Amino acid sequence: MNPPPLPALHHPRPWLRALFAIAGVLALLAGIIGIFLPVLPTTPFVLLAAACFARSSPRIYGWLLRHRLFGPMIDTWQRERAVPRRVKWIALASMACSIGLSLLLMQGQPWLQLLLALIGLTLSAWLIRLPEPQLARANHAQR
Repeated sequence: MNPPPLPALHHPRPWLRALFAIAGVLALLAGIIGIFLPVLPTTPFVLLAAACFARSSPRIYGWLLRHRLFGPMIDTWQRERAVPRRVKWIALASMACSIGLSLLLMQGQPWLQLLLALIGLTLSAWLIRLPEPQLARANHAQR
């Protein structure tokens, strides 16, 4: 049995709900594609989709929370603000590849390269500092 969901942040403005819904659909599609493409991380996109649907569609938000694949990762994030180690490594590798390619394509624009590198380093530091879920730490400690 799933624990009760955290309260949704349903937005009162219809046009913003529509934007959140569109962003949620796009994020969820990217997350689903990430299941099949190892370079594209699933978890961050599913978390973004959940945040968007929490503000736009309580019905879809509830469906995501109850989903057998997506629900546990959303629940772990909401309760512990934790990300599994494997997800961290995939996200870091994806960011390194995409930022590295972008830096190569931006040759001759040192300020943009510096800004992109700083953003990448900041996001990487934030991601690395996130805790791992307690269940994963407990299972790892038993081995």
